[in-house]
Amino acid sequence: MNTTNTTTTTTTTLYSARDDQGKLLLRVLLASLLLFHGVSKLFGGVGFITGMLEKMGLPGAFGYLVYIGEMVAPLLILVGLYTRAAAVVVAINMVVALLLVHSAEIFTLNSTGGWAIELQGMYLGAALVVALLGAGSYSIGGTTGHFN
Repeated sequence: MNTTNTTTTTTTTLYSARDDQGKLLLRVLLASLLLFHGVSKLFGGVGFITGMLEKMGLPGAFGYLVYIGEMVAPLLILVGLYTRAAAVVVAINMVVALLLVHSAEIFTLNSTGGWAIELQGMYLGAALVVALLGAGSYSIGGTTGHFN
């Protein structure tokens, strides 16, 4: 009787399940926290963003793209559909936010010694991780195919 293969298979399956649980937790946290920002803009408008874009000589209408980055993409990440593409959209949205709003703070520390834009950095990093890992098995898109 060979118990080595059984133990290896059980261990591999256990790690695989934990990997998928970790991916789910990361997706839920990233998406739900971003959705707060999106809902705020949904009810409060994007005048702040459109005004900033216009001051930079860009079309203010581009400001409405924030709804894709903070509403549509997080919802797709949350349910696990087109997860990698949605995570790339979130990452691009965060880079734009860093450049438009926080560029002066990139090399700045806050009053407690932390990076002044650590929240934006965490969103960007989490989005890149989701883009690299995909949604995992706990998703509408499944673990294979172009939906994940």
